[in-house]
Amino acid sequence: MRRLTKKSTWLLVGLAGAVTLSACGADPVDETFEEMDMDPPQINYLDEDEELDLEVMEEGIEAMEEEVEDEIGEPWSTEEGVDEKGGAVDDDVVEETAMSELYLVDRNGLVAPQTFNLPASENDVAQKVSYLIQGGPISEMLPNGFQAVLPPGTEVINATVNQGVATINFNEEFADYRPEHELQVLQSLTWTVTQMEGVDRVRIQMDGEDVEEMPQRGTPIVEGYTRAHGINLEMSDHADISSTTSLVVYFLAQDSEQTYYVPVTRRVDQQADPYEAVMAELLKGPDMMSNLLTDFRQEVELVSEPVLQNGTLTLNFNEAVLSQMQGTAMSENVLNMIVLSMTEQNDVENVSVQVDSESTVLVSTGETLTEPVSRPSMVNTGEY
Repeated sequence: MRRLTKKSTWLLVGLAGAVTLSACGADPVDETFEEMDMDPPQINYLDEDEELDLEVMEEGIEAMEEEVEDEIGEPWSTEEGVDEKGGAVDDDVVEETAMSELYLVDRNGLVAPQTFNLPASENDVAQKVSYLIQGGPISEMLPNGFQAVLPPGTEVINATVNQGVATINFNEEFADYRPEHELQVLQSLTWTVTQMEGVDRVRIQMDGEDVEEMPQRGTPIVEGYTRAHGINLEMSDHADISSTTSLVVYFLAQDSEQTYYVPVTRRVDQQADPYEAVMAELLKGPDMMSNLLTDFRQEVELVSEPVLQNGTLTLNFNEAVLSQMQGTAMSENVLNMIVLSMTEQNDVENVSVQVDSESTVLVSTGETLTEPVSRPSMVNTGEY
C-alpha cells in the first residue's frame, strides 16, 4: 500500500593540590456556528632551595579523585576526550526528537497544520501546546506567513490525559487573546492535541479552575472541544442546520515558499451519501473570498457511485481528472486533496482512484498508482 507519502569534561588543575570541576449531544458544529455572531586561588612559588614533594602530592591528588568520584557518583577522567575505560567520548549529545503537527494560523487567518521535528517530551500534550504560544519556542521555526495563536505570556501549568480527555491548565494570560481569534484558539489547540493517540477531546482550565465558556466571546466549552466542532468553518447556504451535517474537505493555499493543504468545514445535506458529498464539495471548490485554491478542472466528475470495501474507498472518475502532462496524468495536488478529504471520514482508511474503470493511473510526479493510497501520518510535510 502506498502512503501519501557529556559529555562532562573534568579538568584536574593544581600544583599545590587544588582541584577545580567544570562543571457530546447536538452536533458541535451547530453550537460553534451559533457563537460566531552565577577569587582565583593564591599561587605559592618555591624558593630556589626547596623541592617539591611529588609523592605526597600524588597521594593527595588520588585522595581527592576518590572524594570527587564518590560525590558525583560517576567515573571521570583527567584526560579530555577519553572515558574511564580509555575509549573516545562523543562531544555531542543526541537529543531525541519526533515529527509533530502543529495547527497554526496562516496569513489568511486560516488554521492549518504544519509539521515540525520537535524534542521528545514526557508530557506530549504540554510540550505541543507550548509550541502554540506566541513568543515561545516556535518563534524561530515559524514558516513564512504563519503565527501561533495563544497569547504571549501564556504558560501551561500542567496537562493530563484521562479516558480520552486532555485537560490543559493555563495561567490567566491564556485569556488575553483578541475576541475575533476565539475560534482560531480553540481549533488550533484542539486539532493539535487530538492528533495524539488516545486523545479525542480537550478541556481547558485556568489556574486550576474549569473553564466552561471561552473568556472573550463566551463560546461554550463545558463539555470540552473536539474535532467535530469543525475547523475553518464556512457559513452554509442551508437555512435549517438541523437537517444538515458537517464534513471536512481540503483545499490548497500558497505563499512564496510552499504550497500547503488547508482543512475547511462545510455543511451538507444530512441525507446525502457522505462520499459523494465530499466529492461534490471538492469539485465546488473553495469559497471565492477565502484565498484558497483548487487544482480540479470544472469538467471532473464521478462516473460511478463510490464503493467502500474493507476500509478502501474506490472512486471512478472521467478522463477530465487527467489534467497534467498533456492529459495523461492526474495532478498530485488533486490526489492529495481527495485522499486527505475522504480519509476524514471515520470508515475510510485509503482511497483507490480509477479513471474510466482503469485502476492504473499516472500522477504528475511520474509515479503510477496501482494500489490504494493511504492518508499520511502528518500533513504539510513537503512529502507525500
